Amino acid sequence: MTTICLPPTMASWPLSRQINPYYEPVAEESAEWFRSFAAFSPDAQKAFDRCKFGLLAALSYPTLNREHYRAACDLMNLFFVFDEYTDTVDEVEARRLADISMDALRNPEKPRPAGECLIGEVTRQFWSHAIKNASPTSRRRFEAAWDRFTTSVVDQARDRTNACSGHIRTVEEQFAIRRYTIGAEPCYALAELPIDLPDDVWSNPVIDTLRKDITDIIFLDNDLASYNKEQAADDDLHNIITIAMHEKQLDLDGALSWLAAEHKTRVDRVLETWKQVEKLEFSPDVNTAVAFYIDHLLNWPRANDCWNFESGRYFGRDGLRVQRERVVELLPKRAKS
Repeated sequence: MTTICLPPTMASWPLSRQINPYYEPVAEESAEWFRSFAAFSPDAQKAFDRCKFGLLAALSYPTLNREHYRAACDLMNLFFVFDEYTDTVDEVEARRLADISMDALRNPEKPRPAGECLIGEVTRQFWSHAIKNASPTSRRRFEAAWDRFTTSVVDQARDRTNACSGHIRTVEEQFAIRRYTIGAEPCYALAELPIDLPDDVWSNPVIDTLRKDITDIIFLDNDLASYNKEQAADDDLHNIITIAMHEKQLDLDGALSWLAAEHKTRVDRVLETWKQVEKLEFSPDVNTAVAFYIDHLLNWPRANDCWNFESGRYFGRDGLRVQRERVVELLPKRAKS
């Protein structure tokens, strides 16, 4: 039996696990809302439910009020239905679905056309509810972030076509696109719903550096957790572990060590940048908004790591054991039909 030893990437992260107090009732409300769209077959819906996307929202937004936390739950459901619907399509179809979602986001009061893919109505309902309690800056920032995310998914669809001809992205190229396909930017923007963060503050170089490194930490941990399932399904050409093995001529253990080193570099940098952020001074109201925003940014790596193991998405019912022991059996390649 071949096993994978997952490096303890979050061992030195100073923030502990938190969870939103509205988790159970609101996550179920959102789940019932999403089930009403009948997006999947009954079996696929059960598998979707086991992923506990409301838990991801609860871990990621532990201090949001009930209304904003509900918007976070709805966003997680939208993220993953968009991911499922675009995961295997070509660039043209991915672009069509991205355009549908963006049109619904920009026009939340406009009824969706008859016969349109349900992504349009899921997006419309999510956003029409969320903006009832959103600051103007958060609304504008979320719409821009969602546009970048959906466009990156189209780029990824183009990559799938190129991969069929033998093209694999470089590590640098993968970092560039994964920072958007991971969906972190819209998640950060959603944390801004209750606050008004001025553009010059949001784009402050220190805060921007912090945000980018946290995004890298999230996607490195996500690729670490998803690798085993993806390699078994021959769907790992967008996983940074496979890309590092290919580019750097590493075996799996070497690639895991490389990922751990890249992760540590960013953790160390975040902890230093955090100190710089604490020295920034704005007006009293802006200082309060910045503190709220930074708390949510810094909470994301721990939230993401916990969800990787507490949900059933990557390790099934074995997640807590894997989280504790860091050892998982390498799954055999699935037989191709």
